Amino acid sequence: MQELVILKNKEAVTTSLQVAEAFEKKHKHVLEAIESVKRSVENSANVEDVLNFEQMFVEGNEPDTYGRSRRVFFMNRDGFSLLAMGFTGSKAISFKLKFIEAFNEMEDVIRKNTVPQTIEDMMIYQLEEMKDVKKDVSMLKDTMRISGQQEFEIKQKGNMKVMEVLGGKESRAYEEISKKVFSKFWSEFKRTFSIPRYGELPRKRFDDAVSFIEMWLPETAIRMEIDQLNRQQRLFGDDNE
Repeated sequence: MQELVILKNKEAVTTSLQVAEAFEKKHKHVLEAIESVKRSVENSANVEDVLNFEQMFVEGNEPDTYGRSRRVFFMNRDGFSLLAMGFTGSKAISFKLKFIEAFNEMEDVIRKNTVPQTIEDMMIYQLEEMKDVKKDVSMLKDTMRISGQQEFEIKQKGNMKVMEVLGGKESRAYEEISKKVFSKFWSEFKRTFSIPRYGELPRKRFDDAVSFIEMWLPETAIRMEIDQLNRQQRLFGDDNE
């Protein structure tokens, strides 16, 4: 007989195959029992129950004696307890106790291997914890949006850039097509950084956004329109003098 409980992903688990062997059942009947539990959970209409089931039972595959892949379920202590509640018979209680003892032993091994036993182990443990923290911090930095101050800077720099391109607030181009040019600028900005609004810019892309603003120019047709409107303004002003 295989070990009743094994270690998988730092957790004590057993498998549908081990349960079938220990309780002297056909494996397909154990799978049917698990599916029955799954249906009962899904019919409960409780999302939390469904999530708990997915934590207790994880479907996988293991090769049989011929090397062919076969469907199995890995289950933790809670999953086994839920499944075994439906098992009855004179031997069932004895088998359940053996599984509980096996879970206790494996969980004790996990605790002993997790808790540092020496100063050296403690240092290694702390270093591993620091690595995990650094990894979490790195992930957080990758997903953090810009701060309120940075959002204000982006908006201010963007607006100033568009006004500069238009020739200033007093220009004919600003008066007649500023709405179109502002819309064009922010549309290109959001498309470049794949964001729905400029305030959602990832913090790590802030410097790239500033560079984009500094280098931005509208397409040739819009630049020609701006030049034409502002040239007309200058000519009109000259005629009035």
